[in-house]
Amino acid sequence: MIKKILLFILCLLPWFLNNIIPVDYNYYNTIIKPFFAPPRLFYPIAWTIVYILISITTYNIITSQKWKDIPKNYKITLFINYLFNQSYTIVFFGLKNNFLGFISCLGTFLSTLFLYEDTSLLNNKISKLLYPYILLSLFATILSLSIYILNI
Repeated sequence: MIKKILLFILCLLPWFLNNIIPVDYNYYNTIIKPFFAPPRLFYPIAWTIVYILISITTYNIITSQKWKDIPKNYKITLFINYLFNQSYTIVFFGLKNNFLGFISCLGTFLSTLFLYEDTSLLNNKISKLLYPYILLSLFATILSLSIYILNI
């Protein structure tokens, strides 16, 4: 039981690594935002839920078969998705670059679609847990593009 809990924590923790990077979160208050921009409190709640769901799917894939039997496509897609997802905090808040923030969101959204596809090939039932991630990353992409355009 402890091994399972530790493995799940190992699947979950990397998604929160970008929170240890010192960035200026007040930057979000200084930019022009579209009318549909949610309050700042929305983001930590929504992304925490999504990170837990991603971790559940990853945990289920890892525990359902041996690591070497998990297709390389899944591993690569998960890694690319992770990199795009984690890059947003650095480029948007750290570098204060709205365009790169949009590119990061777009990369996250597109790689989330591929992650969903690769996950559904391995476990169609568990892949449905990625629906909120798809929707949130699509929303983030639209919001990020709007922020970029409004602040040119």
